[in-house]
Amino acid sequence: MSSRALSEIFLLERTRNYLQPGDVSAAVRLWKDYVHRPERQLWQDYEGDNVDWYCCGNPLEARALLDTVMQAMSPRSARELRQIVSRFDAVWNQPSLPYDPGEG
Repeated sequence: MSSRALSEIFLLERTRNYLQPGDVSAAVRLWKDYVHRPERQLWQDYEGDNVDWYCCGNPLEARALLDTVMQAMSPRSARELRQIVSRFDAVWNQPSLPYDPGEG
């Protein structure tokens, strides 16, 4: 990410009341870690509450925050952040493999 985009994120984190310093990088990291979890764990999160989210952050809220930040950024800087986030979105949007009852 360019220094221009990083500077813009730095400024947003200090001037917007919905952001704290480090929130954007934490949101990217949380979303990245979440989409790479095994499908079994993702399904468990969907079926019931994940209690880790209370202490460690909700990755779905983190992804929504990233959308909000990208809207507040200049088009050029938002494009850079969107390129990073879209790689993780692509993992999230991959179709799941068909269920094979003969496995496992």
